[in-house]
Amino acid sequence: MRLCLEADDARVMTVGTSAGALEALDRSWFDVVFLDLWLQSESGLTVLPEILRRQSGIGVIVITAFASFETAVEAMRLGAVDYLPKPFTPEQVRHAARRVVAANLLRRQMSELQDRLDESEGEATFETQSSSYAAFLQTVARAAASDSVILLRGESGTGKTVLARRIRAHSKRAERPFVTVHCPMLSSDLMSSALFGHKKGAFTGAIADSVGKVEAAEGGTLFLDEVADLSPDAQARLLRFLHDRCYERLGETTERKADVRIVAATNRSLETEVKSGRFREDLLFRLNVISLTVPPLRDRREDLLPLANHYLHFFSRRQARPGLAFSPACENAILNCTWPGNLRELRNAVERAVILSPSSILEPQDLGLSLGADGLPNQAGFASPKTTLGGDFSIAEVEREHIARVVARVPSFDAAAQVLDIDATTLQRKRKRYGLA
Repeated sequence: MRLCLEADDARVMTVGTSAGALEALDRSWFDVVFLDLWLQSESGLTVLPEILRRQSGIGVIVITAFASFETAVEAMRLGAVDYLPKPFTPEQVRHAARRVVAANLLRRQMSELQDRLDESEGEATFETQSSSYAAFLQTVARAAASDSVILLRGESGTGKTVLARRIRAHSKRAERPFVTVHCPMLSSDLMSSALFGHKKGAFTGAIADSVGKVEAAEGGTLFLDEVADLSPDAQARLLRFLHDRCYERLGETTERKADVRIVAATNRSLETEVKSGRFREDLLFRLNVISLTVPPLRDRREDLLPLANHYLHFFSRRQARPGLAFSPACENAILNCTWPGNLRELRNAVERAVILSPSSILEPQDLGLSLGADGLPNQAGFASPKTTLGGDFSIAEVEREHIARVVARVPSFDAAAQVLDIDATTLQRKRKRYGLA
């Protein structure tokens, strides 16, 4: 069976006892288990529930020379996905394995598609009229084709998360999981647990074994968003993982291995963080294998109107408002605004205008822009507060607008929470309530 599956380009491990199987499951991640019904003095059905407990979602195929209707029913009741009676041909073995892998892939793809539908999409198109950004995308494509660690640098709102998904889509891991870790959203005490998992009883509240993000990303891509916010313990564990692809769950000593490609992103200078003692220099060296700096929107002025129209078409379809368009004055304001919040600010401005403007022709003020006497947007492209405060807006609309602008302007969620004088958890809750998350 091993030779049969390896001929199909599978990585195979064979063990002869239930104890050996459970030890292997503790150390590595598998797609399929072929489980013999009789393991010398043991019954394969006895160990089946424990296999599924160790790795939820794994596909177990029961094989036996003593096939019967009763054992088949019992195997399926306990969670097996298939039942293969002996004697079987090599092609039957390969077909059974392929079917399980294909089902797992389809389930994962459906989950990812649902996640993306649940997100605030309206992502930036990668069609560009900027020669410099086109050259940048060519560099991204070359980096994606490798399997090296990639560090995405750039200002807040430049689209690093979208770019990370593009890297995954153009890599050899395109059909494997894409798992995101939003580092600022994790409590420092639980950050290592979120990344690498924990054993039951490892800390107060650990009532069951937990799989970490690294294990969930097996064979695929792990995206560390705002990696500068990792806690010291998580930095140390990540450094070890990058060195030898080994890790341990919190509260246990079993060494595990994982085949995961790391893509990290930051809007801060990691070199400055190293000098201040907040980030490990050796970890920076490990992450900085391929460093890509995402250009800010002000350096892609040729793309401003195409991007604005992309967002306009997306949100007009979502809000069932066909026929919306920018006025010439609005297009001029868009072109002349500096957009310090980059793609996120432009996207939020267009979404707000689509929702709130009563007219089918959007004017500068609908996007929060007002023109000065010289025909250019005043300040950083924002209308004077006097033109909005005291108007016909609810308190919720004003709060949503204020939160959206602060988040677009400052470099991190922690900084936004500090400006708004609320804690990060409250900010995240409000962003979800207003559809900004």
